[in-house]
Amino acid sequence: MGRVAAPSPGSDTYKGWLFKWTNYIKGYQRRWFVLSNGLLSYYRTQAEMAHTCRGTINLATAHIDTEDACNIVLSSGGRTYHLKASTEVERQRWVTALELAKAKAIRMMNDQSDDSADEEPISQSDHSEIQGTLKTLASKLDDLSTCNDLIAKHGAALQRSLSELETLRVPLEGGEKIKAVNERATLFRITSNAMINACRDFLDLAESHSRRWQRVLQHEREQRTHLEETIEQLAKQHNSLERAWREAPAHAVNTPATPATDTGVSERPRKEEASDEDEDTEYFDAMEDSPAFITVTATDPSHHRLPSSPLNPKMKVIRFSTTLGSNDFSGKELQPHRKRRTQIPEKPNYSLNLWSIMKNCIGKELSKIPMPVNFNEPLSMLQRLTEDLEYHELLDKAARCENSLEQMCLVAAFSVSSYSTTVHRTAKPFNPLLGETYELDRLEEFGYRSICEQVSHHPPAAAHHVMSQRGWTLWQEITIASKFRGKYLSIMPLGVIHLQFHASGNHYVWRKVTSTVHNIIVGKLWIDQSGDIDIVNHRTKETCQLKFSPYSYFSREVPRKVTGVVKDSDSQAHYILSGTWDDKMESAKIMQSSRGSSSSEGKQKTVYQTLTPKLLWKKYPLPENAENMYCFSALALTLNEEEEGVCWTDSRLRPDQRLMEAGRWDEANVEKQRLEEKQRARRRRREAEASKAIDEGERRSKVQDGQDFESYMPLWFHQRTDGLTGETIYVYKGGYWEAKERQAWNMSPDIF
Repeated sequence: MGRVAAPSPGSDTYKGWLFKWTNYIKGYQRRWFVLSNGLLSYYRTQAEMAHTCRGTINLATAHIDTEDACNIVLSSGGRTYHLKASTEVERQRWVTALELAKAKAIRMMNDQSDDSADEEPISQSDHSEIQGTLKTLASKLDDLSTCNDLIAKHGAALQRSLSELETLRVPLEGGEKIKAVNERATLFRITSNAMINACRDFLDLAESHSRRWQRVLQHEREQRTHLEETIEQLAKQHNSLERAWREAPAHAVNTPATPATDTGVSERPRKEEASDEDEDTEYFDAMEDSPAFITVTATDPSHHRLPSSPLNPKMKVIRFSTTLGSNDFSGKELQPHRKRRTQIPEKPNYSLNLWSIMKNCIGKELSKIPMPVNFNEPLSMLQRLTEDLEYHELLDKAARCENSLEQMCLVAAFSVSSYSTTVHRTAKPFNPLLGETYELDRLEEFGYRSICEQVSHHPPAAAHHVMSQRGWTLWQEITIASKFRGKYLSIMPLGVIHLQFHASGNHYVWRKVTSTVHNIIVGKLWIDQSGDIDIVNHRTKETCQLKFSPYSYFSREVPRKVTGVVKDSDSQAHYILSGTWDDKMESAKIMQSSRGSSSSEGKQKTVYQTLTPKLLWKKYPLPENAENMYCFSALALTLNEEEEGVCWTDSRLRPDQRLMEAGRWDEANVEKQRLEEKQRARRRRREAEASKAIDEGERRSKVQDGQDFESYMPLWFHQRTDGLTGETIYVYKGGYWEAKERQAWNMSPDIF
């Protein structure tokens, strides 16, 4: 068979005749094959190249195999080509060409994907490493070039010597041997040439990549410089705007306490509410884990929607008092016997870059990150937990309810109200020291007493107990799990909240949702609440499912939206709850339900016909000048107020927190480090006592008595198994208020 001369296997295009297996009748048939740009195509004749291609296989995904001296097998996907060369040398040329073409096709495919994707920034150290690698590569290629010259020189000499041997007269057997050696030498020369060509290609590719890397590096340097300049300009603009806002005297009078960003976000929902004034139908989003529903009011709901001006806080106060009056909800029923403080020292204007501290803490537990007081507010986590009682009158009213479903609505509103204080509170509360306590005695004013104790440090856990003379008791143990994710901070309160009403025995249980702090890197910090709350009345088996919708810039929904359904023990819906966690909650009694049309997701909606919604809860307006006092509510302003007779472990007496409230932040940071080191010293002392007990053989008897040297034993709470959830929680064991009456604090640890 005659063979058409083809370029060397290392070139971009390789052509020639091969035999291709067709079927068992015709066997192998002679075909013209063309290898170009990583594709192997074949034709019946060379003339067909202009108009008809019989088949093509992509070498980038192909597997190349050799069965015997002359056969080649190519397989890619579901296709397989069985090919045969006329000689072993010809087969080797094709195999070399195919392997090189496959490697080049894979390399080109990777280069294209690299070019289409976003190029990763290259640091100065990476650039130096690249330069060093390229120098080493160039040196190795010089060595290869030298070897190439030697191979070519010695290969040519060997070929000449073998040709001279063939011309000599030698026995027949010797001639055959010389011929075989000559073929092997030819094969060696072909392979060497292919290797040399591959090395040249590699050198060209390395040089081109070096130029591309240089361009990428230069581009990334320019982008980084531009980004740094942009962030610096944004920071300067932000500071200028903040100074202008603080210095403008008219602004504090004409605008509410809500920041400009929040006002801008909330303007759209107000426009949507205004556009719905004349409509008789009010729509609620479907909850993901419950049947979708639509509520249709039986009467015109426009009369209960009072207008509010986003620029007039006084009108908001009028709406608040008028609405509560119309719903027979009088707010604070007893006037305080003692005048509480209404302001604290204004927050100093210290500038500190949060990202400079947080960038090294990605993925870590927040409670284990040493943070300066500059990012705190002058309250501890125990005091923040006590703030859940700001709307305690909801529970007072619920205790008077004879209908358990109406009571469930008020309990649901109370569970939502605990988040209303967080909308502007982006500062971090102080982590309580182990054994730290906080009491809130409002027995004379509002009929309740509250006590908290930090029962664990890692993980941080606080136990809380509230007893009210108005017919209810609340207790909870909350463990805070927090993770910094780079752009945002997730705060996950773990634990169960219990609420029991004395008269009916109704026992409600629920858990908190996840809080997220956004814009950690750049921009204004803001907080969102998301997740579900399932409230269960374990006496009647009635339930309430609340859904906190996460904020989305592209959503047309009301920001901070909360929806819910109150159901009886037979899962029959009786009330629809709606509102926002930063403003108000309403309930609408269901009169009739029916199955509606299917939604776009394929779920069938339930249509509820309801009465006019009634207001359950409305947020109190923030005090005057709250934006300069950490955005504290009226209750929060009183939480750190000095009290006589409190235990010496009370958060009010914590020195670093007290210094921060007074505006002496540098001293507060020094004091904070001292307290934390003192706490570590106490832990080491407990561990040493445990080791000593083991050495003296006392540990066995101590364990038998129910004591353990290693673990900390809280003073006012002890661990018990929750009969409803089966979890082990800390519950109040009593004695605190009796000890306060006697001023017997000798058992309390010295933590400050």
